Amino acid sequence: MATLDYDEIKPRKFILVDDVPFEILESHVARTQKRKPQNQVRMRNMLNGKVVPGTFHASDTAEEAEISRREAMFLFANKGEYWFCDPKDRAKRFEISGEILGDQTKYLKENTLVDVKIFTLDDEEKFIGVTLPIKMTFEVKEAPPAIKGNTASGGGKLVTLETGAQVTTPLFIEAGEKIIVNTETGEYVERTK
Repeated sequence: MATLDYDEIKPRKFILVDDVPFEILESHVARTQKRKPQNQVRMRNMLNGKVVPGTFHASDTAEEAEISRREAMFLFANKGEYWFCDPKDRAKRFEISGEILGDQTKYLKENTLVDVKIFTLDDEEKFIGVTLPIKMTFEVKEAPPAIKGNTASGGGKLVTLETGAQVTTPLFIEAGEKIIVNTETGEYVERTK
C-alpha cells in the first residue's frame, strides 16, 4: 500500500481512515501566514455513502486504500437494492445498496456493463461502488413540447429518461428519441442517429 503525503490527498484518490475506505471528492490546500499549511477535504465513506469533511496537516500522511476493479453487469433494482452479476456467469449475483451507489443509480440500465470497485481488507472483499460508461444512450420518456418561436434563443428543456433521470436537452428533443448522456456530468451530449 502506498502512503500519501497530506498534499497528495486529492479527488479520485481512495484512503484508509481507521480501516474504512474513503474516496476524496474535493481537496483544498490552505496556507495561512501563522499556521502551517493544511489540506481540507470532503470525502465519502465508501461503506455507507456518507460524505464528511476532513483536515490533513503538513505532518499527516494517509494510507492509500487498495481498490480493485472487476467487470460486472447490472441486472435490476428492487426496493433500494441494486443487483449485479458476473458477465460470464449470471448465476454469480451480488447486491450493492443505493446508499453506496448514490447518484449513479439514475443512470443504471438493465444489462449495462460497469466496473465494480472492490475494497479488500484482510482477504474480505466489499463492493463499494461502480464506474459507469462515460457516455450512455437512453430513451427519452417524457419531453415538454417546444414552444414555437422559442427555438431561436437556443434554450433548453428538462426531459425525463427511461431510468427516471432528468436531463436538460435542446428544445428539439422529443419523447421516444434516443439521446447520449455523459454520466459523469449528467449533461446531454447528442441525439443518436
